[in-house]
Amino acid sequence: MDRTEKREFVASLAAVFAETSMVVVTRNAGLTVADVTVLRQRMRAAGATYKVAKNRLATLALDGTRFDGISPLLKGPTALSWAADPVAVAKVVVEFAKTNDKLVIIGGALGTQTLNADGVKALAELPSLDVLRAQLVGLIATPATRIAGVLQAPAGQLARVFGAYAKKDEAAEAA
Repeated sequence: MDRTEKREFVASLAAVFAETSMVVVTRNAGLTVADVTVLRQRMRAAGATYKVAKNRLATLALDGTRFDGISPLLKGPTALSWAADPVAVAKVVVEFAKTNDKLVIIGGALGTQTLNADGVKALAELPSLDVLRAQLVGLIATPATRIAGVLQAPAGQLARVFGAYAKKDEAAEAA
């Protein structure tokens, strides 16, 4: 890479850090090209990105952003993963690390909060943003259906009582 390419890379990485909410740092020593390809495909499917970057360039891109707390983690062969949905990127990295011991989670950052490896794993156990939204909609909709059921019950009982009287009168007339 020449200087202009390095500047463009740092600028593009800094723009990504300005837009994203979660960055995970992993050590990728010994990963094969096939492993990295599978990991990138899983990341893409989850709406996340996996990028191997030179530590010095990544540190320059992190400088002045809310993620500058992860700069000390950038030592040795590292890679960065990020996404708008913090749980999605953590889930993919943790699931892949379970099946491939060559990918080691070093830590990450959620906004200004720096996380260690256990923090990233704990974040991966949370439900995704879409699941949380669905649960919230379910909680909001449940009381409305219960209220409708309660309001319908007296009317249904009255209808059954009137129906019973009507059948009684019909039986009396027929006799």
